[in-house]
Amino acid sequence: MAVALKPLQWTALAGIALLIPAGVWLLLHFDPNVEGNPFLPCIFRELTGFYCIGCGLTRALHALVHGDIARAFGMNPLAMIVLPLVPLLVAHSQGWRPRVLEPLMRVVMEPRLWLVLLPIYWVARNLPWYPFTLLAPG
Repeated sequence: MAVALKPLQWTALAGIALLIPAGVWLLLHFDPNVEGNPFLPCIFRELTGFYCIGCGLTRALHALVHGDIARAFGMNPLAMIVLPLVPLLVAHSQGWRPRVLEPLMRVVMEPRLWLVLLPIYWVARNLPWYPFTLLAPG
């Protein structure tokens, strides 16, 4: 079954096709762990002192493009689990629905999953006790 894309969708895909290599280039050439990097700090962390859901994501992606998967998981474990699902979520929302992926997509596309998971993750990564400290950016 072919998926027909509208002009706006083609434009979005073209933009993504340009932005992803640019982002990878930045992550390869600039270290978000050192001062003077071009990446913005987490405003939520700056204002509150607490980690948000995305805290550590830039450093995780930096580690990922340098092949350090363990360090990437240490920076933002949920993002590293969800990241491989993003292309599947986009493809599924555009009509690509292989039968073998339907059980997974039925769970992942359920809004209630994210309405429960994200706040729990947000709170848990700010708790000062082991094993919750493993969720904080290292």
